[in-house]
Amino acid sequence: MVRANGAVSLRELARVVQTSEVTVRRDVRALEAEGLLDRRHGGAVLPGGFTRESGFPQKSHLAAAEKTAIADVAASLVEEGEAIVVGAGTTTQELARRLARVPGLTVVTNSLLVAQALAHANRVEVVMTGGTLRGSNYALVGSGAEQSLQGLRVSRAFLSGSGLTAERGLSTSNMLSASVDRALVQAAAEVVVLADHTKLGADTMFQTVPTDVITRLVTDEPPAHDDRAATELQALADQGVQIAVAGTGAATGGDQLPPGARPRRDMPLPVQRGRMAAGQFRGPGGGMAAETLERTARVADMRRR
Repeated sequence: MVRANGAVSLRELARVVQTSEVTVRRDVRALEAEGLLDRRHGGAVLPGGFTRESGFPQKSHLAAAEKTAIADVAASLVEEGEAIVVGAGTTTQELARRLARVPGLTVVTNSLLVAQALAHANRVEVVMTGGTLRGSNYALVGSGAEQSLQGLRVSRAFLSGSGLTAERGLSTSNMLSASVDRALVQAAAEVVVLADHTKLGADTMFQTVPTDVITRLVTDEPPAHDDRAATELQALADQGVQIAVAGTGAATGGDQLPPGARPRRDMPLPVQRGRMAAGQFRGPGGGMAAETLERTARVADMRRR
């Protein structure tokens, strides 16, 4: 599966082979010792270290359900009439598909996939950067892309990447992609990072967004045994990052919310200082911020109408 997809999550491996994640983790550790793959937090990738980057087909199969849930929660942050920037990536592509339903939106992007997802949205204006096409992720990069972003100001930037740590923030394996992402960040008043649990604790070559610049992180709930991911989330929260956790399962009670914003009461997030329900934000020091899912419900009601 790793050879076919470039990367795979432990959760998906356990589902396919119908065994526990504990067993899968042990086998992945043995395969790493043989040099057949590299372990990542919550998954495994082909060997290559800091500089290797999987192509779009490989990335699109990794943590697909988690990316969908993350995109649902991220879309609830966007209001009618906003101007935003959306970077390249498989998770941001999922976000773009949901943004097509937000009226009066202006989206600036360097991603062909994001633009394609919004191409037929009648009430959304898409502005593309210039630049040179990077075929591995269908993104425009280089000086042309960066220059086209000069003087731009929008409310939010939505970005993804290859890894996220509390120490370095968001990072990627490609220098050109990192440079454009930094230009996107400069154009935004707030920065929202979209990263599934397999990227938590992963550190790649080029820093794109330092931790102190990240306003919010939208992620999925790490597996109960993934202490390192939970520790990384707590460290990010302690540095002032507001954290929204998207659930991928059904709620066990309470008000019905849009897919991807349902409380996972059956599997609490294993962080110290309390637990975060899906879609809620954790502020500095681990305390729950005042912002809740009220906006999610309002947007969902608007979309139903």
